Amino acid sequence: MAGYWIALYIQFIVLLVVQLRTQIASKDVNRQRKALAKGICDDLRSQIMAGVYRPGSALPSTRALAAELGVSRTTVTAAYAQLLAEGFLQSRQGAKTKVAPALQRATPQTGRPPRTARPVRLSTYGRHVLGFSGLQETQPQTLFADFRYGELSGRDFPALQWKRALSAAALRQPDRLRYDDPLGSVRLRSQLQAYLWRARTLRCDVDQIVVVNGSQQGMDLCARLLVDPGDTAVVEEPGYIPARQVLTAAGARVVPVEVDGAGLRTDRLEGITKARLCYVTPSHQFPLGSILSASRRQELLAWARRSNAMVIEDDYDSEYRFDIDPIRPLRALGDSENVIYLGTISKTLSPTIRLGYLVIPAGLQQAFRNAKRLADRHTPTLEQEVLAGFLASGAYERHVRRVRLRNASRRTALLGALSAEFGPQVRVVGADAGLHVVAWFEEISRQREAALIKKGSAAGIGLYPITPLYSSPGVASRPRCAGLILGYAALDEARIERGISRLARAVDGMRRDLS
Repeated sequence: MAGYWIALYIQFIVLLVVQLRTQIASKDVNRQRKALAKGICDDLRSQIMAGVYRPGSALPSTRALAAELGVSRTTVTAAYAQLLAEGFLQSRQGAKTKVAPALQRATPQTGRPPRTARPVRLSTYGRHVLGFSGLQETQPQTLFADFRYGELSGRDFPALQWKRALSAAALRQPDRLRYDDPLGSVRLRSQLQAYLWRARTLRCDVDQIVVVNGSQQGMDLCARLLVDPGDTAVVEEPGYIPARQVLTAAGARVVPVEVDGAGLRTDRLEGITKARLCYVTPSHQFPLGSILSASRRQELLAWARRSNAMVIEDDYDSEYRFDIDPIRPLRALGDSENVIYLGTISKTLSPTIRLGYLVIPAGLQQAFRNAKRLADRHTPTLEQEVLAGFLASGAYERHVRRVRLRNASRRTALLGALSAEFGPQVRVVGADAGLHVVAWFEEISRQREAALIKKGSAAGIGLYPITPLYSSPGVASRPRCAGLILGYAALDEARIERGISRLARAVDGMRRDLS
């Protein structure tokens, strides 16, 4: 009998302990739920006061917000209830909970002074970078025709062939996943070596090729390795602004040298004796489109040897020549140890695939390998393998031939539309190659270039001025009229023609404004 009572007593104690534990756990859950509800309530209140949720706007449903935050619906309901009681929200049966319209006249009262960002000391490089502004201002996505240069048509991308190459690369599983050579995949560099010989008559060793994340990284590596603060670097005038900015960020004293119909004015280099680097686009000068003449190529290389300077040859769109075969690069000429060749696929495949390459003198191999390792270890290997397969199969060159024909048709449409709408009032340069032209509007002054851009935007046309590509607007060599850079590779022929028609009406509107 005593055992029975003992067992009953033990059961009672166990039941009591379980009950106490349940109560404690329940209290903890309630405390957690209350804390979560308070946090959600405080966050929503702050967002309402800051204008994130405007007076009269609907809040997410309690179910949707609970799912988004990963909490119970009960917790969100409690937060909403608190804000309803405080007058921040209003709710009706069957309708969404909304921010109270009366808050329209309210001003946030946090009781705390506004927070200010603490000043951070930047390096010289950081201060240089901070002062840069973007070259191309963002245009609305609703534009009828955006003539932004450097963009391609999504319809031109060889999606099916790229998918096949991607699948093949992804299925080649290595035994181990490891960091690759900073110079790049040996397979890709071997394919690039063969392609450069076929397409550009450029001979080099595999180890002279450095695969980079687009030509911009290639330019940045060159600046970091070849320029000390205070060194002189020569650039074209007008020219590619990101190249100028990269050199400035490295601390170089950037010296612009004007270009004309035969490319860089090499006669102007004679007075520059201590330059460390010269950046050029000799096969298709950006933006004016001239070809660096044979005599000037020889003069540039001779100057580089005398000055012990390195020439950075940016061959950004050599695949697009519509009148003659592509121009041989500087790097393919006899003595090229003072030349670094910079190539990219951004103008042939897509600017979203960040793959480019350098061909460097043999003596710079280790420096570039180490610098690339410090920058990002190496360029993503899967993308490298895909491009290698694309090149190996011949798909890349077939694609280039196709898009060359398509862009030739777009160029014809653009030139025809400009001629039909403007006649001799517009002078076009740089149309023999590339994916853009420069249009000089003879009847519109340089000072009215910004007004032309604004008129175009109002007409649904994205236009881009040439003035920012000059280091100084008052450069004597540039025309006194307004100039536009018109990219056409992202548009079809019909939209190009109708876009230029809209541009013509915008120009007519400017004339009326002046009369």
